[in-house]
Amino acid sequence: MQPFWPRRSRHFLACRRAVRPFDAPAVIGLSGGPDSLALAAAAAAEGKDVRCVVVDHGLQPGSAQVAGQAARAARGFGLRADVARVEVGAGNLEAAAREARYATLLSYGEDVWVAHTADDQAETLVLGALRGNPSGMSPRNGRVVRPFLGVRRADTVGACEELGLEPWHDPMNADPAFRRVAVRRQVLPLLSELLGGDAVPALAATADRIAADQALIASLTDLTPTTSCAQLRADAGPVRRRRLAAWLLGEGVPVQGDQLAAVEALVVDWHGQGPVAVAGGRKVVRDGGTLALT
Repeated sequence: MQPFWPRRSRHFLACRRAVRPFDAPAVIGLSGGPDSLALAAAAAAEGKDVRCVVVDHGLQPGSAQVAGQAARAARGFGLRADVARVEVGAGNLEAAAREARYATLLSYGEDVWVAHTADDQAETLVLGALRGNPSGMSPRNGRVVRPFLGVRRADTVGACEELGLEPWHDPMNADPAFRRVAVRRQVLPLLSELLGGDAVPALAATADRIAADQALIASLTDLTPTTSCAQLRADAGPVRRRRLAAWLLGEGVPVQGDQLAAVEALVVDWHGQGPVAVAGGRKVVRDGGTLALT
């Protein structure tokens, strides 16, 4: 039996409009939270050829029950839904869980739709700027697709209310020990107060432009990673930093702005300085005109 979609639903309509330009087939990463539930419902209402995959990281008590409930909600929309249990590796918990989640979703061989909103985009910009590397998310990055980048979190929450859904609220999203939560609950409200209005649209728009600029640079330039100091020195600064970042990421090293600047100095301001400490307890050294990771 087809689900009933309300005829008057301002928030859900915003979600439905957002998914219309995106093509399927695709896999939706479903957590059971309001954003991903609204994305799954909107895709179903628009007749998109999608399936949902709930990745159970097993990090919290009752995670299997939460995953099962999310899958049942997706099936109630008339969608296929799988639950995949994954093992989270060591290191930074948030990063390791994200890596395991995306590896599972991409293994299906289709585009992966994730439910990042404009609010997430604004938070990403602020967090990146604090690390010295302001950035934004693109609507498409390879096979990862973000149909909701122009949708506000209030719309996804409101859509769930209009549909009578009870989304799961991750307790980690209320823990200010995580920087993103602190930005969401403390920094953005303060910025809005200083502005006398909502700070999210301007921040999200800035992040959109940064992401578009990055995509343009990538399309016009050879960003193949290299460790040759001569080649890197000949590059323009924005290209050089992206090639360095691509090399580090390819080696499993998360990129931070201050560390990237120090690694770049090994290329453009070489005066015999020592190794640069990067994430994971590793170091970048310059040896005979070439960069290397120890």
